Amino acid sequence: MGMTMTQKILAKHANLDHVVAGQLIEANLDLVLGNDITTPVAINEFKKIGVKEVFDKNKVVIVPDHFTPNKDIKSAEQCKFIREFAREKEIVNFFEVGQMGIEHALLPEKGLVVSGDVVIGADSHTCTYGALGAFATGVGSTDMACGMATGKAWFKVPSAIKFNLIGKPSKYVSGKDVILHIIGMIGVDGALYRSMEFSGEGLKNLSMDSRLSMANMAIEAGAKNGIFAVDEKTLEFCKAHSLKNPVVYEADSDAVYDEEYTIDLSTIRPTVAFPHLPENTKTVDEIKPNEIKIDQVVIGSCTNGRMEDLRIARDILKGKKVHPTVRTIVIPGTQKIYLQAIMEGIVTDLVEAGCAFSTPTCGPCLGGHMGILAKGERCVSTTNRNFVGRMGHVDSEVYLASPATAAASAITGYITNPETMEE
Repeated sequence: MGMTMTQKILAKHANLDHVVAGQLIEANLDLVLGNDITTPVAINEFKKIGVKEVFDKNKVVIVPDHFTPNKDIKSAEQCKFIREFAREKEIVNFFEVGQMGIEHALLPEKGLVVSGDVVIGADSHTCTYGALGAFATGVGSTDMACGMATGKAWFKVPSAIKFNLIGKPSKYVSGKDVILHIIGMIGVDGALYRSMEFSGEGLKNLSMDSRLSMANMAIEAGAKNGIFAVDEKTLEFCKAHSLKNPVVYEADSDAVYDEEYTIDLSTIRPTVAFPHLPENTKTVDEIKPNEIKIDQVVIGSCTNGRMEDLRIARDILKGKKVHPTVRTIVIPGTQKIYLQAIMEGIVTDLVEAGCAFSTPTCGPCLGGHMGILAKGERCVSTTNRNFVGRMGHVDSEVYLASPATAAASAITGYITNPETMEE
């Protein structure tokens, strides 16, 4: 019986020749990640273990990104706590305000993850790095503590679902639309504790930014991880960003999958997830013009705060104006992305259109700061979750969409098909 990509990576890191779905293993870790919300708890648990040093000062990464720059005294105390721990343990990859970014945009950019790695992070969207052909998954703070201490973690080997991608997406369809389409198709528990494995000739038509967006939201389908077959684009990305050597794992021809789907990218339409679940999707063709009036647009997050996303938003908004009743907040994923956006004139174009820019932060995505919703308000957001109260008041509403749909909606004040901006 053959193995999937994920199973091969886990077998290698567990020093085993073969693993099967459901098997319990202990795997060696290439990276352990935490942020300003999850790391304080992990540090307290780490101290209980009784070790004096982390397992590898280069393989622990701490990124204060959720409530930073600090929004209040409590968040300031949390960041001070993790900052002091990072200095005491001489952790190399602690990214302070000014150097930090949204963690899942920052780590690929810094080249800290490459193909074939095993990564755990005390944040559910750690699955983002599967776009690079790595096994990456979110864990609790206690698991993070054990990972920091030992460099190991226990896993139950997941079974897998195969997604064979074919065709080429249309102009205003990006990875965000593809993954929303898939989640709408299989549901928020459709991949529960399973690996979502993406391959097929259609991969060549998806940029790395689109792949990162898709892998990021594998958790929204309940998946243990999402992972993409490694191709030339992947290897070029790894070479451009990292000194580490990527290791390529390919699924066996006789690998066993619970389910297999063929997704024709050319048939996917711009898609919006209505409140209050990511599976509650509709295409723009199912939404009437002037049907859903909005109060706010957020373009950013670990899902869609990359250069491709900002360029798409600029292309739609340049020379136009944000609707006077809509607040539009743009959040670059990292400082490097922010600087590149300045150099390309994107910041100027979007500010002139009426957008407000923020320093890199998770901010509004989790109802933290920089865009909290009041009672009755509606937001079109390029973030990844739209649960009740996710971005503020329990009686507010979040509609998940791509940067193109978000930008078009900012102009009209209603959820809008981005294709109409060319009319």
